[in-house]
Amino acid sequence: MRKLITTSMLLAAVLGGCAGTPAATPAPAQTAAEQLRPQVLGTLPHDTGAFTEGLEFSGDTLYESTGLVGRSSLRTGPAGARPVGNAVLAPPLFGEGVTVLGPTLWQLTWQNGFAIERDSKTLAEKRRVAYQGEGWGLCHQPDGRLVMSNGSSKLTFRDPVSFAVTGEVSVGYDQLNELECVGDTVYANVWQTDTILRIDTTTGHVTGVIDASGLLSDSERTGADVLNGIAAVPGTDEFLLTGKLWPKQFRVKFVPRS
Repeated sequence: MRKLITTSMLLAAVLGGCAGTPAATPAPAQTAAEQLRPQVLGTLPHDTGAFTEGLEFSGDTLYESTGLVGRSSLRTGPAGARPVGNAVLAPPLFGEGVTVLGPTLWQLTWQNGFAIERDSKTLAEKRRVAYQGEGWGLCHQPDGRLVMSNGSSKLTFRDPVSFAVTGEVSVGYDQLNELECVGDTVYANVWQTDTILRIDTTTGHVTGVIDASGLLSDSERTGADVLNGIAAVPGTDEFLLTGKLWPKQFRVKFVPRS
């Protein structure tokens, strides 16, 4: 966990989106979590203008939600290629997490107070559903239950049709950000750090801590912002990782730290 405030952190706070307090120390019961790192299997290009807030595969299609007022969008297409679909969010909207359930897509907004339901193929907006607080990360579990973060230490469960709250679980780390669901497990980026948590959503316990530092070279970090983007690659045990304004996406496996 980084304790120093860097220029990019200050810029992110000024621009908005995913702001909060420093990440909390994990509860003692969670200190036995498995220590992991990403093993890089390959790289793909990433748009350095994309302020990544949400990343998820549906089949072979990668969905990416980007933030910043006046630059927010929802993009679709093959990973590493030019998007074939793009929905622009007009100001003052600030795009955040995204998840796809068959024909339905949900996209969060940061401080605008509502989620956007879209057609997952055309990206056409169908309706807006209000919620309390901020929207950060979003994913869905096999039964369709939505899992949402708001920058706190809690994960909120929501109904996939009404978007109503159905429960919550406390994780013990603050600033939970972009989420990826894999079965009953959620992988969560921790904002302002290179840490990804593997969380058991039945208990909220952190079962793995992934140190994703060092993916970008020093020169690649110039102009790049924080790690924020994790998508499970369907049919594999691999993931795609990227960040806000990053020049690359990394196809990885999570392996034990040596």
